[in-house]
Amino acid sequence: MKIGILITGHPPEELSAGGRYDAYFSRLLGERDFSYQAWSVVDGEMPQDVHDAEGWLITGSRHGAYEPHPWIPPLEQFIRDCYDAHVPMIGVCFGHQIIAQAMGGTVEKFGGGWSVGRVVYPIEGQNYAINAWHQDQVVKKPESAEVIGATEFCANAALLYDDRIWTIQPHPEYESDFIDGLIRHRGRGVVPDAQLDAATALLDQPLDNHAIAEKMAAFFKKERA
Repeated sequence: MKIGILITGHPPEELSAGGRYDAYFSRLLGERDFSYQAWSVVDGEMPQDVHDAEGWLITGSRHGAYEPHPWIPPLEQFIRDCYDAHVPMIGVCFGHQIIAQAMGGTVEKFGGGWSVGRVVYPIEGQNYAINAWHQDQVVKKPESAEVIGATEFCANAALLYDDRIWTIQPHPEYESDFIDGLIRHRGRGVVPDAQLDAATALLDQPLDNHAIAEKMAAFFKKERA
């Protein structure tokens, strides 16, 4: 199964050793009978057709879904075209947000502040420890979306659009070393120090990234009418 990865941002230069964000997701999902092709949407690359891949994944980004970048409207139209064509799509963090916005929801910089580091998310009846790094949130979900994961801080942490789109706010592709790098190179002076210190204290705690990868793979491979 060919998975198309739509890159909507790049890692900070200090953390570039791990490659582009498509590499993080290909490592997370592994082979699993998947092949991968990436389009750097943030740099103006877009697929020609929704059937250029059998499933799509939209990455995270430092950009806001509501910002006036020229690549955002074509990406939103591509999302709606995939939904209409029943081509499965997964969105993570910014991907989660831009899909919600494209489908009629609202994304804003959340007044309650940041979510950083290891957070336990109840998703579809089971708890998963996943790293977070965001201030923007889906504050109003689209009518076509069902909430399948929520916390007190993030009411729309995971959304399901029929069997066509599955999205989550946190980052299962981020291991603790990447969060540590973000804390050291990007967090100070932006996120409150006490919050960064609390996240640092949890860096050695286990994550459920592989379990989320299994869910993502199962969603892509699900038989659809």
